[in-house]
Amino acid sequence: MNKLPNSMSGGIGLITLLGIFGKALLQSTKLERGLHSQPSQGGSGFFHLSQSSLSLDAFFGFSPIADLVVAAAVFVAAVAVGMANNRMTGLLMLALAALSICSAASIFRPVSDSHRSAALELFSPADGSFASLEEAYEALRTFEILGVEKKGDVSAATCPSVTSVLGSSSAPKELFYALKVNSILKCNVDDTSFEVVASRLKAVVSDASSLLDFYYSIGGLLLIKDQTSGVEVLLGDAEGTFQSIKALSQSDGRWRYSSSNPESSTYAAGLALEALAGVISLASPEINPSMIRTVKNDIVKLFDSIEKYDDGTFYFDEKVVDAREHRGPLSVTSSVIQGLTAFASVTSESITLPEDRILGLAKFFLGIGIPGDAKDLFNQISSLACLENNRVSIPLILSLPSTVLSLTKKDLLKVKVNTVLGSNSPPLKVKLLRAFSSVSKDAPVIESQELKYDPGSTFHSLVLPETIDVGSYIFVFELALQDSEDVNTYATGGQTQIPIYITGVMKIENAAVAVLDSDLGTVDTQKSLNLDQENDVSLSANHLQKLRLSFRLSTPRGHTYKPHQAFLKLKHETKVEHIFVLKISGKQFELVLDFLGLVEKFFYLSGRYDLQLTVGDAVMENSFLLPIGHVELDLPEAPEKAPHPPLQPADLSSRYGPKAEIAHVFRIPDKRPPKELSLSFLGLSLLPLLGFLVGLCRLGVNLKNFPSSVLPATFAMLFHGGIAAVLLLYVLFWLKVSLSLLASIRLILSFVLALL
Repeated sequence: MNKLPNSMSGGIGLITLLGIFGKALLQSTKLERGLHSQPSQGGSGFFHLSQSSLSLDAFFGFSPIADLVVAAAVFVAAVAVGMANNRMTGLLMLALAALSICSAASIFRPVSDSHRSAALELFSPADGSFASLEEAYEALRTFEILGVEKKGDVSAATCPSVTSVLGSSSAPKELFYALKVNSILKCNVDDTSFEVVASRLKAVVSDASSLLDFYYSIGGLLLIKDQTSGVEVLLGDAEGTFQSIKALSQSDGRWRYSSSNPESSTYAAGLALEALAGVISLASPEINPSMIRTVKNDIVKLFDSIEKYDDGTFYFDEKVVDAREHRGPLSVTSSVIQGLTAFASVTSESITLPEDRILGLAKFFLGIGIPGDAKDLFNQISSLACLENNRVSIPLILSLPSTVLSLTKKDLLKVKVNTVLGSNSPPLKVKLLRAFSSVSKDAPVIESQELKYDPGSTFHSLVLPETIDVGSYIFVFELALQDSEDVNTYATGGQTQIPIYITGVMKIENAAVAVLDSDLGTVDTQKSLNLDQENDVSLSANHLQKLRLSFRLSTPRGHTYKPHQAFLKLKHETKVEHIFVLKISGKQFELVLDFLGLVEKFFYLSGRYDLQLTVGDAVMENSFLLPIGHVELDLPEAPEKAPHPPLQPADLSSRYGPKAEIAHVFRIPDKRPPKELSLSFLGLSLLPLLGFLVGLCRLGVNLKNFPSSVLPATFAMLFHGGIAAVLLLYVLFWLKVSLSLLASIRLILSFVLALL
């Protein structure tokens, strides 16, 4: 029996499938836009918020782009299968591809071990050292957030670069990243070096005219403050510096890089917020609160320009005209998040933003999956680390280990709530507000159910009630924090809709195939079928009879179920196929074939027709494709103008498959003469040469008349050498050289000798 996997059995109309696939493609393309970031002009944030320990049981991350690739692979496989023996199986696999994308399109899961593996692969230093301190910091910071121990491997090669940069007259950006790396590796840098660097950075702050100068110099001073207490880093005119940076802001919340650059940038807004946060931390005395409130208003204006996807994902995109300053949504959103959390951490007053915006930003970073670029991975992980512990709102992620539940296996509905980095959530309740079928959304099948929490597994679970049967559903969840103080700390996002598929093993009953008399409809021959295994029934019929196939299909709850695909295929011995769709009649599926009306469709071909039944559905665990036997048809002779059967495609396996092995018996070699006779003949062949040499000696041949001048002697040697070469060719031919090569060489020698 050719059982179809559950994943292969899903299928709907081809137009619907292409529509679903196209929608998933558009959604994946949107998320993929976040990966197209340009090299950072401003670097990363310099505020390191303490991170809670990572949960080792965090779920694996979801990547819509990767799922789209998998779906494309399944689509190609479907086409390949369709070109072979079973075209409809390819359609089933195509349905799986669309279904797998749609079921995962709205699922967001926290950071997992897959991100750690990707970090180790992407941040692999060449010869133990990174190309720059910026790359070294991005790698070390990513490892630090993910809990990957790699400091000892790069410390020996990186610390000398840190001390060298801090001891030289490097640019503020290089000093900034050297201090960043030193904050993680704790290289041996004394207070004297820190004092020299601090003095230079203060001078840069005093003369700064661009946002990047403020960003790197203030960030460097703040890093020195965190690494040593013996160096004075406070700003003398903090309010003046604050106003200088604020002067670059725009009315829409964005910032300019300098006063000479009229273009405003969302990415620059994130850098400016970090720089202002640094000024507040380095201010003595404190900054005027009214100035801080002005910046808070700028943040609110900046969030008014945030963009949104249909699944509740929020992100920032750059609108700079100058392509040199353009960055992708991932880089821009990362800059804003780090600036926002840095500024919120140094202000006494809270920054009020809609929690759905914060949760949507977290979904944006998690929805990207696992980037394939080191810079993108750093932006993703560092931004999630900022969201993990911030004073604005900490997003909580609701996720499911599986969105496919089996009634037959009595699977529980399990839900887990974590922070973006996989840490456990505060005490809360998970409520299933309602669940409704994706076909009929007006009648909920579940209402107001609270999931039971298991402290051991940290899962919230629910036993599926009897009102749930196989099919596709939309489950609507809501999180309720138990502690009132956590309401202002965490973002739950209100109601969360997740598509869930309930599967099961269908019960197949009353399966039978019969031959009926056309006139009276009485049963001429009937045989029962066991559709749990292959059948080999043998039937015979003529054009005046009918063939009836019927069976009943019921769900684990006992309800009649109509699968997406149920069809019978008749295949003639000449490879001509005919497919008929089974229709439901009452509580059972039935197909009646009237051969009298089908003789022309069957091209008047009598003979054996193999019967193959296919029943499949996305939620049917025992989908099947199996032969049930054959029928011998006796059809009338074809008239002159009857249509001819279509030409069948060539069998690719016979054309391109392995050929039959060629067995060849070589002719028995002729009988050879004895070895002694062959050697004797060789000796006789050499006697004339020996006689020639003896004759030369008797005649007194000598070289006295050989030319002595250079030119005649050269030609003489070439002439005699050519003759000797011809003789040598005969020897080589006897030993090894082929006849074709010998002829080519001799032709050349003959031409040379003719010239001489």
